[in-house]
Amino acid sequence: MRVLLVEDEERLADLVKGGLASEGFAVDVAHDGRDGLWMATENTYDVIVLDVMLPRMNGYAVCSKLREAGDWTPIMMLTAKDGIYDEAEALDNGADDYLAKPFSYVVLLARLRALVRRGGHERPVSITVGDLVIDPAGLRCRRGEAAISLTPKEFAVLHALARRAGEVVSKSELLAQAWDFSYDGDPNIVEVYISALRRKIDGPFGRTSLMTVRGAGYRLEAA
Repeated sequence: MRVLLVEDEERLADLVKGGLASEGFAVDVAHDGRDGLWMATENTYDVIVLDVMLPRMNGYAVCSKLREAGDWTPIMMLTAKDGIYDEAEALDNGADDYLAKPFSYVVLLARLRALVRRGGHERPVSITVGDLVIDPAGLRCRRGEAAISLTPKEFAVLHALARRAGEVVSKSELLAQAWDFSYDGDPNIVEVYISALRRKIDGPFGRTSLMTVRGAGYRLEAA
């Protein structure tokens, strides 16, 4: 689950990014409105966290321009303001939710998960591939009735594959979905997580659902 965080308070941005990353989100950060708008138009995100008071272009304008361009990525707006008119302006400009600073991280996380589940268009609460069930909002996975324990990053890789079940997903696409924009490490890290997923979602159940398509990528299919 990939998040764009547009926040000019660098300390707050670092804290929120660190917290979301520990929950399995891949987080890109912009510190002004124009950079945020550029990143939102150049990349695909599951949700955008957008501060209102930003340098160069305020959050209302960023949100409005994205909606005018037909981008309906869910947007959560953050602001130090706490008035009903500010909330109304955020929603009128196309935001999906609104949270005033200072805010509870637990509440922010819960609201983001709800927005990710709804998405920019109607999405099912869970994704089913054969008897493998992935619940993006709850970060849960099971095979039949058996729960499968995954790390946040393992879940992120599996979620990216499940959203395109039956299709080949390249290594670069998995890196883009499960790691953040600035990741410049070894791309073979994907293979490590694919192996770990096979040991958890296939091996104990005698299944072969996570396939390697040589030279192309990986495909998740009904076992």
